[in-house]
Amino acid sequence: MPFNLHSIMLDREKCRGCTNCIKKCPTEAIRVRSSKARIIDQRCIDCGECIRTCPYHAKYAVTNSLDDIKKYEYKVALPAPSFYAQFETDDINKLLHALLEIGFDDIFEVAKAAEIVTEFTKEFISKKRDKRPIISSACPAVVRLIQTKFPDLIDNILPLASPMEVAAHLAKKRINKQKGIEMDRIGAFFISPCAAKMTYVNLPLGFEKSYVDGVIAIKDIYGLVRSKLKSIKDAKPISIASGKGIGWAASGGESLALGIDEYVNVDGIHNVIKVLEEIENGRLNNIIYFEGLACSGGCVGGPLTVENPYVAKNRIKKWSSKLADKAQMLEENTRKIVNDVGIKMEDLLFRKELEANPVLELDSDIEEAMKKYERVNEILKILPGLDCGACGSPTCKTLAEDIVRGLANDTDCIFILRENIKELANKMVELSNKLPPSLERDEE
Repeated sequence: MPFNLHSIMLDREKCRGCTNCIKKCPTEAIRVRSSKARIIDQRCIDCGECIRTCPYHAKYAVTNSLDDIKKYEYKVALPAPSFYAQFETDDINKLLHALLEIGFDDIFEVAKAAEIVTEFTKEFISKKRDKRPIISSACPAVVRLIQTKFPDLIDNILPLASPMEVAAHLAKKRINKQKGIEMDRIGAFFISPCAAKMTYVNLPLGFEKSYVDGVIAIKDIYGLVRSKLKSIKDAKPISIASGKGIGWAASGGESLALGIDEYVNVDGIHNVIKVLEEIENGRLNNIIYFEGLACSGGCVGGPLTVENPYVAKNRIKKWSSKLADKAQMLEENTRKIVNDVGIKMEDLLFRKELEANPVLELDSDIEEAMKKYERVNEILKILPGLDCGACGSPTCKTLAEDIVRGLANDTDCIFILRENIKELANKMVELSNKLPPSLERDEE
C-alpha cells in the first residue's frame, strides 16, 4: 500500500525504540532500527494496535479536521453508532443537533445504514450457501488482515458495502433528489472511532471510489460537541435509528441484528487471528456467520474514541434495549428510505475483487521462494528462539526472514553477537600470548 494512503503515522521525535509496538502488531509491520520504530507500509493494516501500545504516544492517526467540511456546499455528518456511547445524555437527538450546531447541514445515521445492511446481509446469506462461514466486511482492518495473513479466506468475506459506505451513498442520493444539489458538492464525513476507516476512504475495499469524503476522529470533536450539548434543552426528533443499528457499536451487535443462531463474534485483533486460523483449518464450517472486530469490545474500543470502552459498551446496551421496540416501528421507515432512493442489494455489492496482499511471500518466483524458505530455516536453527525483540524484529522467525531479504544481519541477534564477541575475545587472548617468530625458542 502506498505510504500516503495510510492513516497510522510515526512521530520519530517521540519514539524511544522501546520495542513494545513490534510485539503487538498483528501483521509484524514494525521494526526498530537505529533506536527508532519503522512501519513497513506494505504490511500495515491500520488497526491502531500500535497507538494503544506505545507508552510514548509516538504513533498517531491522521484524519480530517472539522475545517475540511467547509470545502463543500452541503455538509453531511455520518455519526458512527459508537459516537452515541461517548456522551452521558438522555436523548440521542441532542447529540445529532450538536453536530448540526458545529457546522453540519444534515445528518445520516450510520446506525440506520447498519439496519439496511443487516437486511441485505440476510438476503445474501439465504442465497449464498456454498461458503461457510461468511465473514463480515464491516471492519476494514479485519478485511485487510485477511488479505495479508489469510488470503485463502478472501472468498468468505461478505461482498457488501459497510454501513459507513452505505450511509454516505444513501445520504448523497437522497439530498441530490430532494434538494437538487450535485453529488460532488455534497461532503459526507464519517465521525469515526478508528483509523482504519480513513485508510478505507483513501483506498476503498471492493470499490474504486468511496462515497465518503472524509473521516473526522471522535476525539477531535468530542469537546466541541460536549460544549454544545450543554446548551441544548429540547431537541426536535431527527434520529431514525433503532436499537438494532446502534447495537453494531459493540461486539456481537451485528450478529444479534441478523437474528441467526449459528454465528461467532470476536473482538480484539489477536483474538480475531486465532479464530481465523480455526476457520482456515476447516474447524468452524458449522457456523454461518463470523463477526470479527479489530478493537477490544468492538467499535466502542476504537483508538480514536474518548470514553472508557466498558462504560461505552454499557451505554450501547442501554440504548439498544431502550430503542428495541422502535425497531419494528422504523422498519417501514427503512423500506421507505431504500425505495425512495431506489437502492437494491446489487447496488451495494463489491464492484472490485479483493486481492491477496503478497507482502509475506519471500519471493514472487516459487523456486526462489523455496530456496529462501530453506535459508530461513537454516538461520532459525542458530537463533535462540526466545522472540525477545532485542534485535528490533518481533520474533526470531521474522529476523530470519529479514536477514534473507537483506534487511538485517545475524549479528543483530544479541545472543549471536555475544557468541561472536566471546570467540573474538578468545582469539585475542591466544594472539596476545603468541610471540613473533624471531623471538620464539626452539623447544629442542
